[in-house]
Amino acid sequence: MTPLTHQPLAIAPHVLDELRERDDAGAVPRARVYDTDGSPLRCCLRRSRAGERISLVSYAPLRRWAAEVGADPAAYDEVGPVFIHADACQGPDPASGYPFAETGAQRVFRRYNDQGWITGGTLVQLPVDPAQAQTVVEQALHTAFTDPEVALVHVRAVEYGCFQYEVRRP
Repeated sequence: MTPLTHQPLAIAPHVLDELRERDDAGAVPRARVYDTDGSPLRCCLRRSRAGERISLVSYAPLRRWAAEVGADPAAYDEVGPVFIHADACQGPDPASGYPFAETGAQRVFRRYNDQGWITGGTLVQLPVDPAQAQTVVEQALHTAFTDPEVALVHVRAVEYGCFQYEVRRP
């Protein structure tokens, strides 16, 4: 696979440690073993496999980014559900390409400026073919970052609105 121009970021290990104790809504996570594959894991940017212990936690990606860079997203701060491994994992495989692009699903590429304010977004229908989906994601990110005001992009699933991953300006 060709190296990615834009790096999808998993939730940072130190943040995962915090979320495993208490999530961004203040709840204590409950781990479960699922008997099916398919939950999008934000710790390692892959789908879960049957038998893995995972937790559904509330996560505030923009709040976390804003605290790191000294921004104030104001009303754009939001908390939503994400799946993570209940215990530490190996993290993402950099050779696997853009995550969660294998389903033919719709994604929204939400753009934010350096203060964490939404500056626009693009709705994308991913092709079913994985290679074509990788190209479509790359093109959507390239287009987003042609705007010099864009500091980061959140890729979200349309069907549930869930945060998938973040990409920062290269």
